[in-house]
Amino acid sequence: MLNQIIKSKTNLWLQSEDCTIKEIIKYIRNKGELRDTQIEAIETYLFLKIKGENKPLWKLFSEGFFTNGSDLSKLNINETARDYLKNHRNAHALYDFSLQKNNGKEILPNLAKLIINNPDKLDYDKIIKSIFYDIDYPDYLMSLPMGAGKTFLMAAIIYLNLYYAQNEPENKHFAHNFLVLIPSGLKSSIGPSLRNIANFDPTWVLPEPAASNIKRLIKFEVLDQPKSAKRSTKAENPNAQKVSSCLHDPFGRVFVVNAEKVILNRVYLDDQQHLFEKTEDEKDEYANELRNAISKIPNLSIFIDEVHHATDSDIKLRQVVNKWNQTGNITTVLGFSGTPYLESSDKIQIAENEFIQFSQITNTVYYYPLVSAIKSFLKVPKVKIAENLNKLQIIEKGVRDFQEIYGDKVYENGAIAKLAIYCGNIDPLEEEVHPFLTSTLNISPEEILKNHDGNKNHKIPKENKLLFNSLDIPGMEASKTIRYILLAQIGKEGWDCRSLTGVILSQKGDCPKNMVLQTSCRCLRQVEKDKEETAVIWLNEFNAKTLNSQLKKEQDTSIDEINSLGKNPALEMVVRHSRMEHLQLPEIEFCQLKVNYTFIDQEDNPNTVKKLKKLLDNIDKYRITALIRTGEIENLDQATREFIRETGQQTANFNHWLFDISKESFHQIILSDLDKHRKILNSIFETITYRKDNQVFFNDLYDVYQVNSQIRLAFSIKRELQTTSEVIPEKAKLLIIDKLLDVEKNDKLYPDKDDTNKILDLDKSKQPVSIDDDKLKFSYEAYKNGLIQSGLGNMVMPFEQFKNHTVPSPAVLNKDRTFHYIPYDFHQSGFEKDILEKILTLKDFIENKLEVYYNGARNLTGFKINCFIKERNSWNNCGEYTPDFLIIKRKGKEIYKALIIETKGEGFAHKPDFVGKKKFVETSFLKQNKAKFGYQKFDFLYLPDSDELNVNLAKVNIKINTFLKD
Repeated sequence: MLNQIIKSKTNLWLQSEDCTIKEIIKYIRNKGELRDTQIEAIETYLFLKIKGENKPLWKLFSEGFFTNGSDLSKLNINETARDYLKNHRNAHALYDFSLQKNNGKEILPNLAKLIINNPDKLDYDKIIKSIFYDIDYPDYLMSLPMGAGKTFLMAAIIYLNLYYAQNEPENKHFAHNFLVLIPSGLKSSIGPSLRNIANFDPTWVLPEPAASNIKRLIKFEVLDQPKSAKRSTKAENPNAQKVSSCLHDPFGRVFVVNAEKVILNRVYLDDQQHLFEKTEDEKDEYANELRNAISKIPNLSIFIDEVHHATDSDIKLRQVVNKWNQTGNITTVLGFSGTPYLESSDKIQIAENEFIQFSQITNTVYYYPLVSAIKSFLKVPKVKIAENLNKLQIIEKGVRDFQEIYGDKVYENGAIAKLAIYCGNIDPLEEEVHPFLTSTLNISPEEILKNHDGNKNHKIPKENKLLFNSLDIPGMEASKTIRYILLAQIGKEGWDCRSLTGVILSQKGDCPKNMVLQTSCRCLRQVEKDKEETAVIWLNEFNAKTLNSQLKKEQDTSIDEINSLGKNPALEMVVRHSRMEHLQLPEIEFCQLKVNYTFIDQEDNPNTVKKLKKLLDNIDKYRITALIRTGEIENLDQATREFIRETGQQTANFNHWLFDISKESFHQIILSDLDKHRKILNSIFETITYRKDNQVFFNDLYDVYQVNSQIRLAFSIKRELQTTSEVIPEKAKLLIIDKLLDVEKNDKLYPDKDDTNKILDLDKSKQPVSIDDDKLKFSYEAYKNGLIQSGLGNMVMPFEQFKNHTVPSPAVLNKDRTFHYIPYDFHQSGFEKDILEKILTLKDFIENKLEVYYNGARNLTGFKINCFIKERNSWNNCGEYTPDFLIIKRKGKEIYKALIIETKGEGFAHKPDFVGKKKFVETSFLKQNKAKFGYQKFDFLYLPDSDELNVNLAKVNIKINTFLKD
């Protein structure tokens, strides 16, 4: 979805010359305190703030900010659509978006077809706004799993906003003040969130003295004070007064408030899901006073934790924020959620009777999946499922398993590993589970902590709450002695205990069904940085099925995949550099074949009745013959033959069938059109169906798909596809610099690290690479005399050996004949690397002052050839061909000649798509360019890896001395 596009665009921006955050990101990475996912989220946020100019997502989308920039001239679409998309950025952007694929399938194929068939009939901005919930301000969602450090990420973003706001006070893109909305109805969730933000070390993201200066400016206000007891005829909200008291010149104010209890107090939704506030009594005025005060806070950024999008509280909160935005004070709304997926798909109308659906929250700008977090920094869990065991049997299995694996586990901070056992109610916890642990399992009561809110039968000491909150505090006795935590109706969210290493959900109802995933994952938080840590989760069958369902829906994974995970080693990335400016490498001029497709009407009207009658008369053309032969095995020729007249299990309904025909036409044929021909269509329907036991079934002996297709054609004017072709001039860059990203380190990068650094240093210093023999001999004499004087004369190497150690490699020597970016990545083909290395050593290549460039990275080059196969009198597109190498010869500042080299493994050489492209390039492309330029500008050479390397090099040398020689 959109987050993948934004990630790609962010990475391109970070590599570009106009990126203004390189130094701050470099500082954050070098500091090494934030996780990669937190840094990536910051990069995304700043990209949208700076490069995206803090515009609403729908606006950026409509302006083509997120488009992949598909080349419309190369798309197989009609000319009307091509021209419309070319002249309407919003239409082009929406079409590009509709072509996105998931697991190889287009996610919105109906939308793509609708745009192509009716480009001028859609309200593109309306559709785009609907996709982004009709929000007219910057509204982003970041999806990170529990334990990824969302609160620290909030704090980092607060400090970065204030840093940029101080530097540019008039820049409205950056916030001066912040409202943090905590979701839980419990006051206890505000304290930890506030503490984490307040205790955040700003030097993790900002250098000194900026970090300390901003920290001194920040002031925190918790808006949780109850109404004053003073009698008054007017409602006075102390929280509203807190806000109002600082409105004269606020900067660096961070307001933390409980969303449900405070912001959404006394607001309601009507039947149309519109917000309204009552003003009937003092309580209404009291609640409204705070909302009105917040709306006046200038340059306000709102952070919303645990966004679920579709709940009533989320809808109300969104409308409250919409109302606040009317004052013009909202800078950004930034939501956080553990999943970007919706419980049920959103449906958006794009045309009459036409909808698209999204299973993901569409304003998700960053997504870091749970699986990735487990591979990177969370504990790796093992999920164990107990079948056909009762509650206490599962608890026993889970406890003994935990004792065996983690019984002696003590983390570096002194905390022991802990196991949480959840119970649905207080009575079973007190009367069954706790006695079972202390008696049957013989666990000391000193190792057990009970935590719940009590009922009429059972109370817990007040200190239990304090112990619960100190389970993870280094040095506290509870962290070192309590191993088992029994919980009833508590601890499912907002509880951050890093030393929690196991969870048991032994029966249905131990936690709410919609929180099984959250509760199970409470034990995954990392304790020790960069250490491999594990955890265990015990579930009964019901909770296991629920967890699997939630993993699939919310994280696109499963228990089996989670159980198979291990830590990924950190990838070492290699920075790549463009050398286009150093080489002064010009664009390559060439000619492309362009094929235009047009439809010619062959009749004045559809002649629907005539075509439908013809279809009915010839309906058996779409029927197959099926029979059963029955006879003795030794004499099958004499077998009895029984012809089958009807078969099939798919139920049929005439009206549904008509609707399917309309739908298959993308509603170009509407039901009222079909209804005009109901009689003959019913005859066709009766022919291709049969009745059995008072039910109607489609007869599988008829090809219903083809019958439906012929019916659709009966409503269309018969057209003939005609093609016209022209050869058009093009220019292409051999490197699209914005797409040059870091690459994973591997042994097929060329040149290697040392040679890459030498080349970059030589480019910078502009020193020549040539070897001065006199200087080399002088250096050799100094080296030899030094060893002799040290009594190590026997270690002096011969001059030739010294020369080989001193003379640069062929890659460095020929640096100005190749490497338009550096290094090249040949991880997919060592054969290509070998070819390039050896071409650089060819004497004729060097003496003819030729250059060779790797062109095989499809995403980095603009030089691609559109290939066609001629069938009868028309051209059929067979795809795009990207040459592997170009050996070029310059004349002045232009590329005068270019030898296209294709290297191919034996397994790919005979594939039809390659054969067709190869034939087109060898024949049509070469001829067309020769005709246009008046000389043979291009030649083609195919090098199979089945030939010996020297044989292939000999072929290259022949081309150098024929095609490329002066």
